[in-house]
Amino acid sequence: MALSNEQKNKMWALLNQTRGQIGLTAYKDYIFGLLFYKYLSEKATQWLGEVLRGDTWENVYDQDPVRALDYMKQKLGYAIQPKEFFKDWEAAIHEERFNIPMISDTFGHFNQQIAFEAKDDFEGIFDGMRFDSSDLGSNAQARASVMISMIELLSAPEFDLSTGGDTVSDIYEYLLEKFATVLASDMGQYYTPKEISEVMARILTFGKADEDNFSIYDPAVGSASLLITTASHMKHSNQRGAIKYFGQEKDATPYRLARMNLMMHNIEYNDIQIHHADTLESDWPDGVIEGKDTPRMFDAVMANPPYSAHWNNKDREDDPRFREYGIAPKTKADYSFLLHCLYHTKESGRVAIILPHGVLFRGAAEGRIRKALIDKHQIEAVIGFPDKLFLNTGIPVCVLILKKNRANSDILFVDASQGFEKMKNQKQLRPEDIDKITETVIHRKAVDKYSHLATLEEVIENDYNLNIPRYVDTFEEEESIDLADIQGQIDEVDAEIAKANQTLANYFKELGVLK
Repeated sequence: MALSNEQKNKMWALLNQTRGQIGLTAYKDYIFGLLFYKYLSEKATQWLGEVLRGDTWENVYDQDPVRALDYMKQKLGYAIQPKEFFKDWEAAIHEERFNIPMISDTFGHFNQQIAFEAKDDFEGIFDGMRFDSSDLGSNAQARASVMISMIELLSAPEFDLSTGGDTVSDIYEYLLEKFATVLASDMGQYYTPKEISEVMARILTFGKADEDNFSIYDPAVGSASLLITTASHMKHSNQRGAIKYFGQEKDATPYRLARMNLMMHNIEYNDIQIHHADTLESDWPDGVIEGKDTPRMFDAVMANPPYSAHWNNKDREDDPRFREYGIAPKTKADYSFLLHCLYHTKESGRVAIILPHGVLFRGAAEGRIRKALIDKHQIEAVIGFPDKLFLNTGIPVCVLILKKNRANSDILFVDASQGFEKMKNQKQLRPEDIDKITETVIHRKAVDKYSHLATLEEVIENDYNLNIPRYVDTFEEEESIDLADIQGQIDEVDAEIAKANQTLANYFKELGVLK
């Protein structure tokens, strides 16, 4: 059952009550880390309840600690020592014996008990929490007090994870969205509006929902919301091994958040490969190994990369991702991300990427790359969205849908800029807007003043410019005005005013006010 608005409001109110003097930017690292550890603790507790058969974890551990921890690691990818579960912190607080070393030691032991094959998924995932940091307080007592308030907060009924189902992921997603809203400048770039994610996911998975062994990849993974939304449209997404999740992220904070987000959506660690690196600097997954190009290909690739970012474009001519198209300018990496996505897509796969509208018409190096993509028939659709959909920018964006090998050369243009609901400071796509966009793209429909299926000849006539207004005419002709009729209406009003003035003058005369 989805969280109610009442639950959400209470959660956020509780968060604001407990954060004291800590800024939200620092506070989020601790809250997300503690919530994730609570999830891991409860997952381990549930598993122990199934395998111990009446025995206790303390007893099994005391008999053979190494064997006990290895067995848990083999099954869960991590192990938690007795007396280091989230519930043990709660008990220590209740008994007034909680201290900072208790929690820092727990995370130290956790980092030592990660399975080798799960290193990439768990290693460093709690590094955002620094228990000696002045962010928490000026001394150990103050820091312990802050941590106690956070643990007690996450012990409230609103944060109960034992109900199972989607509760865990709903709580995490809500907090992620809320922090992104409040901290737009810090987190906005990592969070893709769920409505645009939904449009991309539906298009990418159309006709493939029944498939197993489906691979999805986001080279600018952020909080992993695009991966999760795409997978949600696959029928076997809840089966272990049915979907493989790949991503790469340059910044440490979203790199941690992405892995937490995926695992708190009940995705097994061995179905996740999230890498911490710069995608354009370090081609991954796989890429060039010992001088040999060994790229991994995916069924669906999606991305919301940083717009018009600077990148190092020197000596890129032999990079297999770019050599057939050209090198994007160093001040605008948009096409570099696009080409990276396309390069790692299977012949039968698709790309959906969010970019600024400038990629549709800018010239020079970008114009040459765009021309190559069009000549290769690799652009399927261009979708224009309203402005103010994103938290960190008010500019309108577009989504390009691409495929490696297409028999057809036409391009569908969709102007979806007028369909939205206006919020306080932003705009939001409504369910009917999402449905209209996806249906139009999937079925490649031409809709008057909304979409147009352009031939290659049309695009060439427009000098390979893909600016949407060149193809979709949204102009609404205003009704013509009959000036003679308007003048007649004015004359009638003047006559009525004159008549009313005369009547009023007669009344004053009868009253003796006027002579």
